[in-house]
Amino acid sequence: MSTAGIHEPKKILAPDPYPIKPRYTPPPNACDGHCHVFGPAAKFPYAANRSYTPEDAGRERLAALHKHLGFSRAVIVQASCHGTDNSAMMDALAHSNGAWRGVAMVKPDVSEKELERLHAGGVRGARINFVAHLGGAPDMKAVNAVVERITPLGWHLQLHLDAQDIRQYRSFLDGLKIPFIVDHMGRPEAKLGVKQDAFLQMLDLMRNPLAWTKVSGPERISSTGKPFHDAEPFVRELIAAAPDRILWGTDFPHPNVKIMPNDGELVDLFAKFCDDESMRKKILVDNPVTLYGFE
Repeated sequence: MSTAGIHEPKKILAPDPYPIKPRYTPPPNACDGHCHVFGPAAKFPYAANRSYTPEDAGRERLAALHKHLGFSRAVIVQASCHGTDNSAMMDALAHSNGAWRGVAMVKPDVSEKELERLHAGGVRGARINFVAHLGGAPDMKAVNAVVERITPLGWHLQLHLDAQDIRQYRSFLDGLKIPFIVDHMGRPEAKLGVKQDAFLQMLDLMRNPLAWTKVSGPERISSTGKPFHDAEPFVRELIAAAPDRILWGTDFPHPNVKIMPNDGELVDLFAKFCDDESMRKKILVDNPVTLYGFE
């Protein structure tokens, strides 16, 4: 049978298997606010319509990484390669003894029973992809249906959204009545500087008391490559704009990056970009408690 025209997901880079031991020691109860579990595919198959195929990186590998880096809490974000089958994430949460929270991907017609199951398992938000390489603009009617369903649970909305598209979706964002997160600083291009329109839109959005962001993914916005120092001005601007609504995460296992970072180096990079220890504690401990309900 001919396979012409059948979509073949691209194979993406595997994470660095040798993370350094960070020089910076995170405070007690520090939270990796953005990471993923991939498979293992033999137990948790990847979605048939996925755009990429990762190397397996299950909960055991993630737990070992966090122990090495000095993090005792984490937020596992459902990745598009698993689609709306949240099984791998839910399995990871169940084995965390309450130390991990989750952000799910759900269908617009997800049942109340399923949402209650996810909530009981530790899920506290729903993620929507807006970025082009993961399928582009979603159906806003479907997005609004998800928002309506998750609001009674006290969940937040997590948006994988490019800052250059904030203007297009600004009325939607301004109309939200629940907290929302823009992933990875809105993914501005570092080479265009902090005065670029896309990042100015991001900073203006952060004036909304419901808006949060994660100062993660320096490798995603850097124009110079390792050690990604050109991301620093963006991190500092966002922290100054909304210190009570900033999170940080490794983004392990780093899906769809062009240059694979070392997770230990990312921890030290955060400490360099945020050089005040009280602010580090706010971002790594206090803010995650506020949004995710860690005890």
